[in-house]
Amino acid sequence: MNSQITRLLQAPRITRLRMGLALVVALVTDALQFALGPFGWFIVDQGLDSVAMVLTTWILGFHLLLLPTFVVKLVPVAEELPTWTACVIAVIALRKRDQAQPPTPSGTLPGPEKPQPPGSQPWLR
Repeated sequence: MNSQITRLLQAPRITRLRMGLALVVALVTDALQFALGPFGWFIVDQGLDSVAMVLTTWILGFHLLLLPTFVVKLVPVAEELPTWTACVIAVIALRKRDQAQPPTPSGTLPGPEKPQPPGSQPWLR
């Protein structure tokens, strides 16, 4: 059971296709909500947000930034802002940064720094 949850929450590898699909979902959602106006249909806006949340999570994997975006879109005037687009760009940037770093071996902690010989001052080099 634990391994299934871990596997579901594990972020997929970010590819150009995933980035493009996530951006299209975000841009289309924001454009439709903007077209509906600040007093758009109550259920339609929340439906669009729900679909965007599910699709974005499916494409990019779950990220905590998606939750506040979903909640902010429930505020009537805030739905006019392109929050899905901004959130997707932020999640993509964070995922790419995380994937660029080499993974650390699990269960190991960083070791102590090597002692410097007396009289050496590496900060002056």
